[in-house]
Amino acid sequence: MRNIPVAEVDDLDRAVLAVGTDYPHDHLLPFHEHRRTQFLYAVTGVMRVETIDGTWTVPADRAVLIPPLTAHQVTMTGVRTRSLYIEPSAVPWFPSRCRVVDVSALLRELILDAVDMEPRYPDHGRDAVVIELLLHEIRNLTPLPLDVPLPADPGLRRLCDAFLREPDIHDPPARWATALNVSERTLGRLFRAGTGLSFTQWRQRACVLHSLRHLAEGVPVSRVATSLGYENPAAFTTAFGTLLGSPPTAYGPAPVRRAGVERRR
Repeated sequence: MRNIPVAEVDDLDRAVLAVGTDYPHDHLLPFHEHRRTQFLYAVTGVMRVETIDGTWTVPADRAVLIPPLTAHQVTMTGVRTRSLYIEPSAVPWFPSRCRVVDVSALLRELILDAVDMEPRYPDHGRDAVVIELLLHEIRNLTPLPLDVPLPADPGLRRLCDAFLREPDIHDPPARWATALNVSERTLGRLFRAGTGLSFTQWRQRACVLHSLRHLAEGVPVSRVATSLGYENPAAFTTAFGTLLGSPPTAYGPAPVRRAGVERRR
């Protein structure tokens, strides 16, 4: 199925519905939720998924697992998605909070194949086996550190939201403490309680994940580093590698394989 709202097919009596959607550049899906769980895979581009308690950055060839009835909005930058909408009873192991995962070559091919199945695929046979294998592969995926947790405290949340719009690796904690009328020590406790990270850890993670969109669009690493306030590209590359385990160049423009024409059955 392609480019149709899931609401139009949600009542089909199948455990998994696969829908492919192509979005305009810089498209925003405002807050909404689904009855089913969602496996949202980015074939191309970069997605930013936001819920009440965090944001998740999803580069090409990665996916985000979204639990059922979780209000979320998605910012799309050059994105084509392939989504699996799954009956919650079929995946009792599904996480209770959003999670970004890598997508193997096998899983990618299974997802692309599922999108071209008949929506009411037979209960037995080849397509049913593909669906069963899809769920098996998804269950065993390893989470990626591509999330920025957000606190519930309203004052701190406003400061975090503003930072995510204009991140600066040297934004001082003293400024945040003054804005909240608390000490820096109290600010540190608020961050730990609200996000599970220290202020420094949260600030660095937010900066690194903000860079992914620009890197995917081909912006040079040196320019990205400067825009985030790093003294030099080497400092940014070190911070990037510490969080994601690979250099910024690994998240550059998608190769032709990812942007090419998908096979059809």
